[in-house]
Amino acid sequence: MNADNDKKQVDLSVNIGKVRLANPVMTASGTCGYAYELRDFVDLGRLGAFVTKSITREERVGNAPQRTVETASGLLNAIGLANMGLDKFIEGPLALLARMSVPVFVNVAGKTVDDYIAVAEALAGRDEIAGLEINVSCPNVKEGGITFGTDPKILADLVGRVRQVAANKVLIAKLTPNVTDITVTARAAIDAGADALSLINTLTGMVVDVERRRPVLANRTGGLSGPAIKPVAVHMVERVYREVAGPAKVPIIGLGGIACALDALEFIIAGASAVGVGTAVLTNPPALIEVIEGIEAYLARHGMSSVAELVGSLQ
Repeated sequence: MNADNDKKQVDLSVNIGKVRLANPVMTASGTCGYAYELRDFVDLGRLGAFVTKSITREERVGNAPQRTVETASGLLNAIGLANMGLDKFIEGPLALLARMSVPVFVNVAGKTVDDYIAVAEALAGRDEIAGLEINVSCPNVKEGGITFGTDPKILADLVGRVRQVAANKVLIAKLTPNVTDITVTARAAIDAGADALSLINTLTGMVVDVERRRPVLANRTGGLSGPAIKPVAVHMVERVYREVAGPAKVPIIGLGGIACALDALEFIIAGASAVGVGTAVLTNPPALIEVIEGIEAYLARHGMSSVAELVGSLQ
């Protein structure tokens, strides 16, 4: 009875900009589609928020196959931002997302600044959407993608211009780890108007077919995700929190290899206000709920009344 009462007293809610989430767990863009792909496997209404896969101005077929390959403790992908495009997204999946009981963030990508602005402007007036996650960190496209996320001046210009056309939406900048110093790009995004940071995206990698002596992926390289990148992601979250986001009071959404509650707790203790679960969902959709319940159990076990007490509590 007492255990049940303690559990009820735990406050899992977090704020991402002006949007309040019931708990700190959300999907990671790129792995969970437009929501309907998962609805038969997990109760999405229990999440803190749902993040869509990337949406671009025009439809994209993505890269040629082979586009994925498993690695030791990870997954290398070169999907290439394949998606239905803005118009079809508004006509189709947006109707389903509108019925969701949790905040929805749409991941936005493009080849040019004008592409980002066009998508952001079209979605800014949609009440179904709580915010936009600007993807400036995809390593698997030849135009745009990671280019915007590696140069702080270009990044700041993009974030600032999207901020102007989507002033009413929470704006999240999804950062790439493929830089010399991620605090530089984090600071550029915040100074330009980002309400939150999402980090990290995938690490660029390659797998070689030794018999053919060729890259396994048609794109040659891909983005590495999964447990293999978690220590890198936790380190980058902690550094950005300590040097940039913490002092600026800007929330971080930590992601990269989260498969269970203990993984998520590492990110939160390192400074993340919320976490995204991605690759793990491909093989275990209920991992999303398991992470929520595990965080709640940890807080109750340690006598904490809210998840906010745990954020950035690294000694």
